[in-house]
Amino acid sequence: MNNKTTHQSNNMAGLFTLSLRLVIGWTYFSAFWRRLILENKLIPDEAGYIGEKFNHFLPNALGIKPIIEYLVTHPDALQTSMMTFTIVEAILGLCLILGLFTRLMSIGVFALAMGILLGSGWIGTTCLDEWQIGVLGIAGGFTLFLTGSSYYSLDQYLLDKNLSFTKRKWFSYFGSGVLPIANTKRFVLIGSLLIFGLTLFTNQYFHGGVWGKLHNKSVKPKIEISNISFNHSYLSFQIFRTEGVDVYGSFLIGIQLLDKDGNVLKELNPSELSTFPKENILNHYVAKVKPGKHSLIIPLGSKADLKVSINDIPSDKIHSLKLIDISGIEWTAKLE
Repeated sequence: MNNKTTHQSNNMAGLFTLSLRLVIGWTYFSAFWRRLILENKLIPDEAGYIGEKFNHFLPNALGIKPIIEYLVTHPDALQTSMMTFTIVEAILGLCLILGLFTRLMSIGVFALAMGILLGSGWIGTTCLDEWQIGVLGIAGGFTLFLTGSSYYSLDQYLLDKNLSFTKRKWFSYFGSGVLPIANTKRFVLIGSLLIFGLTLFTNQYFHGGVWGKLHNKSVKPKIEISNISFNHSYLSFQIFRTEGVDVYGSFLIGIQLLDKDGNVLKELNPSELSTFPKENILNHYVAKVKPGKHSLIIPLGSKADLKVSINDIPSDKIHSLKLIDISGIEWTAKLE
């Protein structure tokens, strides 16, 4: 195949992926548009703060859990990261829409989509939402790297102007034009198989979607209870919500302290939990356990130490602790 034919084929490939480039570009640019233009979601301690959404990823993230945990325990670093991500997404998305440095932007799409997949691929109440966004973003980024842009792009405009830097090899890797790879077929095959393998692995890891029993960790809330201890005044324990819908919290309507026969020694009802003393809650992350209008609200990914007064009951008879969700789900832990 001569150079002219190769160039024409590359132009057609770049043209055929125009809709993909525009849609992916808007997908990332819209993150900036939603967070800063339509509504400011970068202000900590306000409703809709994107940092709390990031905190939701923590319980079942794959491979990057230590990074997420560091950020959600360091609010200043978290806010800086969220602002940086938002700016990067704005630049990346706009450049893709305009077709400027398309291949460099496609590498950014690949990296960001990988972060979405590993961090939140397990979240999605109906159609495995975040997992689909992640794997399709990775495949889309790889495809745009292969094709670059052609017609209707600034890359093509620069190439048509015959500017000196567009003739350099780096522009072919970071912009558009014929991709200077010796064995294109092998590169595409290996890249595609690796992405397909990642797709199958994460589908199985997060959802059991390849074999075995399907599971979805975004359907029912799950709270882990640990570090139970008590003295004559308080019983202390730690809760960590690891599963359930990310858009609203688990609504805790009951805390019961039981004896060895299952009799209730003390119970906090919805009214008492809605006025639970804030000084008896020690939150570890940005997503905070807090009293709500009718219950104690426990967001996805939140971890907190709680203290319950036991002055009015014999502490030596306490055998177990029970938490009751508004859905009827109960979690019980025995005292050691």
